[in-house]
Amino acid sequence: MSDMTLYRRRERPLEGFLLAAVYGAASVSVFLLLGIVGYVFMKGSRTVNIGFLTTVTSSLKRTIGIAGNIVNTLYIIVLTLLAAVPVGIGAAVYLNEYAKPGRLTDMIEFTLEVLAGIPSVIFGLFGMAFFGETLRLGYSLLTGALTLALAVLPLIVRNTQEALRNVPDSYRCGAQGLGAPKWYMIRTVLLPSAMPGILTGVILAAGRIVGESAALLFTAGSGRLLPKLGGNFAEDIRLLGRKALESGGTLTVELYLQMQKGRYDAAFGVGCVLIVIVLGMNLLIRLAAGRLRRI
Repeated sequence: MSDMTLYRRRERPLEGFLLAAVYGAASVSVFLLLGIVGYVFMKGSRTVNIGFLTTVTSSLKRTIGIAGNIVNTLYIIVLTLLAAVPVGIGAAVYLNEYAKPGRLTDMIEFTLEVLAGIPSVIFGLFGMAFFGETLRLGYSLLTGALTLALAVLPLIVRNTQEALRNVPDSYRCGAQGLGAPKWYMIRTVLLPSAMPGILTGVILAAGRIVGESAALLFTAGSGRLLPKLGGNFAEDIRLLGRKALESGGTLTVELYLQMQKGRYDAAFGVGCVLIVIVLGMNLLIRLAAGRLRRI
């Protein structure tokens, strides 16, 4: 009886062609990723060693290292997320839970769409003019972080909105039916339930921060120095805090400078480190999201 169904009688050659095209597109994506990663590691793996990871580039000592750039990258990631995540999550909560459809909501969403489409070099020009000159922060890691916070804000807001929308309405109704105030319900029910999606947006934002170079060339500079520690704990904390007000080049900026000087082996070595960092962050988000879903 099942052999006489309408589905089996009709021939669907277009469906088979589209299925093959979908599998082909997926295979091309995988091969492209493997090809890029394999080529970069083939070119740069010989450069990456302990000395390359623990020293700084110096013409006087004739050394090439990225220790200072790794520290600067971590500074930029932490400072940017500290500035962007509270604002992004707060804006998403307002748009999803408090705002009513109207001109204000439309204006905010339109602004986010415009911010998402602005080229990073424009963010760099604005950051240099406003944060660097108007606020007198100069070329510093803090200037670069505040500039990148504007760039990643739409990403965090959009991912947080989607995460909040995916929380079942029964959670809201149940909490409010038990007499919970709205903010208490958002803080204790919605945000923990949406945390895997929110965390995904944060890690995606961190990935964009790691890969950014144009905006940082205008705002953070290209310094490679490591903070000089070794005193007492309070002094070390003061020096680490002061580092945020100093110029510093991230790994992507260093990669650009090495390519500009014709040091292709060093540039590919920096590329290897960047790929490992990005893959590591993606692995962490998958593990964290998986654990949060089980809670």
